[in-house]
Amino acid sequence: MIQVIQPWRQALATVAVLGALVLGAPAQAAQDGTWAEVRQAGVLRCGAAVSPPYVMRDPKSGEYSGVFPTLCRQFGEEVLKVKVEFVDSNWDSIVAGLQSQKWDVSVSLNDTPQRRQAIAFTEPAVDYSINFTYNQNNPKLPRQINSLADIDKPALNIVVMSGTAADKAISAEFKQARIMRLPGFDETRLALMSKRADLLADDNMTNQLLTAAHGDWATTFTPMPMLGKQGIAFGLRKETPAADIDEFNAFIARKKADGAIDGLVQASIKASLAQAR
Repeated sequence: MIQVIQPWRQALATVAVLGALVLGAPAQAAQDGTWAEVRQAGVLRCGAAVSPPYVMRDPKSGEYSGVFPTLCRQFGEEVLKVKVEFVDSNWDSIVAGLQSQKWDVSVSLNDTPQRRQAIAFTEPAVDYSINFTYNQNNPKLPRQINSLADIDKPALNIVVMSGTAADKAISAEFKQARIMRLPGFDETRLALMSKRADLLADDNMTNQLLTAAHGDWATTFTPMPMLGKQGIAFGLRKETPAADIDEFNAFIARKKADGAIDGLVQASIKASLAQAR
């Protein structure tokens, strides 16, 4: 009798072990993911391209500041409990560097359908739309600009940072004006100030800084309806687990609710204006 029952006991024990392994698999999988890897490494790498007041970089120290670097630093230190490092990037490689795992988070990215095909996004931290800054004394421009058609002229040069949401938006709208695509923030502004470009296409807040710093000549045209209206968020790799994105979204929601993001925006505007002077 014992010899008959013993094999069944062994079979039941084997089934129990296999069941425990199966049941344990999801728990193990749940521990894997982007933030688990970051915590294991002990550092959150934030890829950043300069675009004041959202992203600023001290040319001497290399230290990053502004709305999104501050939020990225706070998320790493307060939520993930890790060190935070910033990796220099530009707008042409800000998505590709994320995909190739050169960093874990891309800061200050416009959430567009095209980018969503390649990467994931958090909820927006701030809103965005595109307008145009120009020299009000430029004789090539009409005294009053009422529509995009007024500046879509063959004789006009519009400068924009290459690879940005502004670049994509104006490329779809302008058929006659020449578009100058330059790689960085400083280059585009120098092109406008040196009169190599007639208008600068950029986001509404960044252009607000420029007109505030150069009120003697700089003014802004904002098209209606708003051009390129969207949110600015953090970019994450496409395979980032939903639970990890939710954790970042909860952090952003808390910072919005307590007014911290509004405070960061105002502080960053003031810091940008101080640098410009």
